[in-house]
Amino acid sequence: MDQQNKDPLHGITLEQILTYLVENHSWEYLASEININCFKSNPSIKSSLTFLRKTPWARTRVENFYLYLLRREKKNTPKS
Repeated sequence: MDQQNKDPLHGITLEQILTYLVENHSWEYLASEININCFKSNPSIKSSLTFLRKTPWARTRVENFYLYLLRREKKNTPKS
């Protein structure tokens, strides 16, 4: 199997991740779960993307949090 196919973030942009998190959880929730100032002080998608693209450790935390939430939601979804 190709390495790209094993990457759960393959084909998902940082903007898509951030938009999903904000629409489904809120800036306040993000700021409480991930201690990053761009989520606390006058947050916006544009300013957060700029910061996350320049700061690898912060981007990794956001991506890992996104994956955690997806796993949690999948686990809590009733099977049909």
